[in-house]
Amino acid sequence: MSSQSEIAAQYGFFEARVVRSRRLGPTMVRVTFGGEQLKGFASGGRDQSFSLFLPHPGQDAPVLPVEEGENWFTAWRALPEAVRAVMRSYTVRAQRREPDEVDVDFALHGLAGHGSAGPAARWAAAAAPGDRVVLLGPAVEDNRSVCFRPPAGTDWVLIAADETALPAAGGILDGLPEGTAARVWIEVPHAEDIQDLEFGADVELTWLVRDTGTTPLVAAVRAADMPEGVPYAWIAGESGTVRALRRHLVGERGFDRRAVTFSGYWRRGASEEQLRLEALSGSSPDEE
Repeated sequence: MSSQSEIAAQYGFFEARVVRSRRLGPTMVRVTFGGEQLKGFASGGRDQSFSLFLPHPGQDAPVLPVEEGENWFTAWRALPEAVRAVMRSYTVRAQRREPDEVDVDFALHGLAGHGSAGPAARWAAAAAPGDRVVLLGPAVEDNRSVCFRPPAGTDWVLIAADETALPAAGGILDGLPEGTAARVWIEVPHAEDIQDLEFGADVELTWLVRDTGTTPLVAAVRAADMPEGVPYAWIAGESGTVRALRRHLVGERGFDRRAVTFSGYWRRGASEEQLRLEALSGSSPDEE
């Protein structure tokens, strides 16, 4: 078991600026970050997650007490909510060297015709070159924030995701070893949100569009014929959908629950702030 100091050594703070941004579809924007400090940022690929700190409107940079060292979190929480940096979790979509750049895809919930937008979505929609941010992310590639880890003996991989987990699913497909058999379902709000992803010949990808507001992901996985052999599943997206998929795979398909990695990235009816408070308090409605 790793000690807290060993875990802390896997991560660091990295100041960065927006280099460019572009819309990928009605509900997704890709923001590219750059900066000298990103030389030390060591994404492990796949579903590499990190914490992103954003400024409030009117602030030149996120207010984050990194000078407090290991006590930064307590000091950050003590700041007024309207002052302290907005903190959100995201996935690295891609990383490049020379120059050092990191791509992050933002789902623009609330800015595409439904719901109310949170501060991160509003920031991403208006992101412009030079805007300052801070990343709390990996300093080593093999770190605890990479969750896609098929165990030895896996014969094939199942991936199920919605648009919030699309960046992670794309990163996983980028890194799949040649010849890995995979069945993949990705649900997006509109047909225009479908992306060109790169993957090997043994990957079967199905795009699902929920234009009507219904969620087709669970029904599609339920109706599918699965390959023979030992499976490993990675499922992420809306919490209720993730729970339903996990119950189906473990309870009805007979997947070993230890071979099912699952994560609720958001929850229908809950705001970003509610989910963040739950995460900070240690409660997790996605656990079963």
